[in-house]
Amino acid sequence: MPVNPQDDPYYRLRHSLAHVMAQAVLEIFPEGKVAIGPPIEHGFYYDFDLPRSLTPDDLGEIEARMRRIISGNYPFIYRVVSAEEARQLFKDQPYKLELIEGLAQGADEYGELHPDANGGTVISTYRQDTFEDLCRGPHLEHTGQIDPEAFKLMSIAGAYWRGNEKNPQLQRIYGTAWNNKAELDQYLWRLEEAKKRDHRRLGKELDLFSISDEVGPGLILWHPKGAMIRVIAEDFARQAHLNAGYEWVFSPHIGRAHLWETSGHLDFYKENMYSPMDIEGEAYYAKPMNCPFHIQIYKTHLRSYRDLPRRYAEYGTVYRYEMSGVLHGLTRVRGFTQDDAHIFCRPDQVEEEIGRALEFSLYVLRAFGLNEFTAYLSTRPEKYVGRPEDWDRATAALERAVEAHALPYQRDEGGGAFYGPKIDLKVHDALGREWQLSTIQFDFNLPERFGLEYIGEDGQPHRPYMVHRALMGSMERFFGVLIEHFAGAFPLWLAPVQATLIPITDKQLAYAEQVRQQLVAAGLRVEIDDSRDRMQGKIRRAQLQKVPYMLIIGAKEQEAGAVAVRMRSGEDLGPMPLAEFVARAVQEVQTRA
Repeated sequence: MPVNPQDDPYYRLRHSLAHVMAQAVLEIFPEGKVAIGPPIEHGFYYDFDLPRSLTPDDLGEIEARMRRIISGNYPFIYRVVSAEEARQLFKDQPYKLELIEGLAQGADEYGELHPDANGGTVISTYRQDTFEDLCRGPHLEHTGQIDPEAFKLMSIAGAYWRGNEKNPQLQRIYGTAWNNKAELDQYLWRLEEAKKRDHRRLGKELDLFSISDEVGPGLILWHPKGAMIRVIAEDFARQAHLNAGYEWVFSPHIGRAHLWETSGHLDFYKENMYSPMDIEGEAYYAKPMNCPFHIQIYKTHLRSYRDLPRRYAEYGTVYRYEMSGVLHGLTRVRGFTQDDAHIFCRPDQVEEEIGRALEFSLYVLRAFGLNEFTAYLSTRPEKYVGRPEDWDRATAALERAVEAHALPYQRDEGGGAFYGPKIDLKVHDALGREWQLSTIQFDFNLPERFGLEYIGEDGQPHRPYMVHRALMGSMERFFGVLIEHFAGAFPLWLAPVQATLIPITDKQLAYAEQVRQQLVAAGLRVEIDDSRDRMQGKIRRAQLQKVPYMLIIGAKEQEAGAVAVRMRSGEDLGPMPLAEFVARAVQEVQTRA
């Protein structure tokens, strides 16, 4: 992810290390060609055209040379050069020469032309020791300001020059850099922990979901345990919606081409839609969004100002064509179910509705153990539809709602879609990573396209405001986030199996069945492990499956009408009357602890 020196306190450090790495690589491969090397989130990279393919073993040698360069305390020296000087300086570097030609014509290092560059961009370089590169900076003062124990080269990847597959393929070296070794160690620990929490790995180990080549990429098969978690999550959120004044609706999976022409999807979104199907000579499309269907429900009646607001909610499965290269487990798929809602309201109701929608989103997400959020407010772009005063009213309502809930937020000036401002609510998981889930999005476009109206108090037709609200985003993505947030160890209320009964011998099987029936009658989800494995093996298997409770049943427990309770953490709670355990578990479920 690109970064900039205004927002990233590590920018100068990582930018400087990119140059140090380039110097080290050219010392090993003097005939090598260099491309660009920017700082990025958590680190930096540099692209090279080298005489041979790099291997992981090369990274160690490059790191060692980087530490030698750092120890030289070489200053980073800035200078401005003419285009001709730059051509002479980089006469043996073809990628730099291409950059120079662009800079001379007013482009930046990525080839983007800037009309206000007045015929050319300032060409500058930075030099340390024997290495000099085209660069705008900024950098540290000298290499000695880099902690030699606080960086690490992470990986090698292929990358096309300027991202164009028609251009030469280069070798990209990724690195990470921090202020000190403690920060580096913490970052490396987070990476390892993220690997352990990877929802794709845990989904297979815990038998939650799968993706079949025979079905197709990006299309999820929910297994019984994963489906159970989804049912529990959907049931909770469904009732919460009803309590909050939403009405549930259902809509088809396909719609006529005319519907998508009216909505504008066929003009602006067709490349993300599946190919049409011919039905009785008409083109139908699998729906990429639910909004046009909810609009049709709104339009079935003449609405009065007294009828508003209307809040329609649906678990609607949609289909969007994503390139196979970007598909990623549950978090980037082609078919997914949105917990979608659309609010139709009068202008005088909009502030209250936005506040309600945000408060409701926070309530539901917090119920799932997600408690840290950052909001991103996107405002009016240069090209937009609707009246400026409507944009201003909507934006102010969004901002006041965020501030009323004391959420940290950032404004993305001009970053809104052409049809309305929005709030994106990103949650922070157990590792501090941000995930995009909830969105509250105004839409001044669709009400106009579909001619939505309500009859006002003055007896005249008026255009309602329309707000898109996705809370969990999609059930697939939300499930992936939950798996990684909890590392597969779901809280008791969400766990697909809440307790495993472990009879020590076959003599306790009948009592184990009686216990199972009592737990099921109390609303708990339990299994009996009646395999011939030893008790410790059964406990270990339940722990690997991240079952919250293991209830050991031996002769003493059977005689006392009790169970010996162990937790997946390894904590041994000891023998407990069955009624006491039931009360404990039911209370834990009810409070969603």
